[in-house]
Amino acid sequence: MTLQDPAQPAAPGALPSEAEALDAYSRVVSHVAETLAPSVANLRVARRGGGSGVVITPDGFMLTSAHVVESRRGRPRIQATFTDGREVAARVIGSDPLSDLAVLRAEGEALPPAELGDAAKLRVGQLVVAIGNPHGFAGSVTAGVVSALGRSLPTRAGAVARVVDDVIQTDAALNPGNSGGALVDGHGRVVGINTAVAGWGLGLAVPMNDTSRRIIAALVEDGRVRRAYLGLVSTPAPLPAPLAERTGRRRGLRIVDVVPGAPADRAGLKAGDLVLEADRRPVADAQSLQRLLFADAIGRALPMTVYRRGAMVDVITAPAELTGG
Repeated sequence: MTLQDPAQPAAPGALPSEAEALDAYSRVVSHVAETLAPSVANLRVARRGGGSGVVITPDGFMLTSAHVVESRRGRPRIQATFTDGREVAARVIGSDPLSDLAVLRAEGEALPPAELGDAAKLRVGQLVVAIGNPHGFAGSVTAGVVSALGRSLPTRAGAVARVVDDVIQTDAALNPGNSGGALVDGHGRVVGINTAVAGWGLGLAVPMNDTSRRIIAALVEDGRVRRAYLGLVSTPAPLPAPLAERTGRRRGLRIVDVVPGAPADRAGLKAGDLVLEADRRPVADAQSLQRLLFADAIGRALPMTVYRRGAMVDVITAPAELTGG
């Protein structure tokens, strides 16, 4: 067996040498860091410490983590500092602790926006780069891979608890002050907002997907997110083989628990039911259901089809508004 000379390029169809792979990796990370660093600001929040934020429009709309700008004394004063030396005031437009996302508006013109991507296209093992700005004038960059998809992140607002589903787990280390910064793919697109450290060498990011885009739009327009509430706990589950063959689908959503007195309970849904459709659309994961539970679903009939003890059962639910307390 002859080892390839690292100085020679790989033959067509062959795997690159270790030197080539490392060089390509370095080029991607450097390019992403240079492209995104101007869009990521350090946020200094009065009486709270700080974190990072990501510019998403030239006129200063920014994304960050809700916990970075959380305040019990109204909306806090925030100073945003960029790598080009600019320091501008920013204010909270809307904050949603149940998704750990917040939208800010920074003063100033021609701020460099980052491009938003789609976390639904991520794959385990894919290269990602975590970019934050814990100090203001020099960004923080760590690189790694997507180590898991579909993780859950418990969140709370007052007495209301919720689980953010489809959270991205990565081994790109998150340093103090990097919460609210960008998780970026190899093309420089923001696929998540860094939110928490999951353990030694692991980080979590709220995914950029259809659901989070709706949340961002609601925060920009209304300053808050109105959600519909069914009152059930579920987990993705494979369909039994005969049912999969009959329906042409592979997965559904298994109901693990139903909150007594909640809309799901009043509609007759039960633990053990396997949800196949909601609002006449296939349901294969928690996001499939959660993307239906926004303001326009409150009080509206929401038909669901479940598989129960070998039979299909149609149920009509009426989601209520999720309220804090």
